Amino acid sequence: MMGKDISDSCYPNTIKIGEKMNNGTLVINVIHGKELDVEYKKNEIINKINSFFGYSCISEIRLKVIQEKNSSKEKNLEFKCIKKNFENKLNTVNNESLKKSLNQLVEAFNDKKY
Repeated sequence: MMGKDISDSCYPNTIKIGEKMNNGTLVINVIHGKELDVEYKKNEIINKINSFFGYSCISEIRLKVIQEKNSSKEKNLEFKCIKKNFENKLNTVNNESLKKSLNQLVEAFNDKKY
């Protein structure tokens, strides 16, 4: 969604969204030394995510500086845990349009090769 320069520098860690599915906070793991690059792109990231969903669900991005990007194997294991937790939470969403959009986002993320 953001291009190779940003996707090579960071990846999502957690997301916290309120009950009304707005004012969300996205926490991004950023490789040490790349935090300024990502900091300058925060508004663009927020706009692209909100555009994908069709409404303002993310209002803030926080950066968490890490030493190295996780290996593919570690990311896949981490993602499996996140995916299971996400699927459980997704079942509680009543808005079918939102549920469909969130499923599409997960599928797009799953299709990405690390």
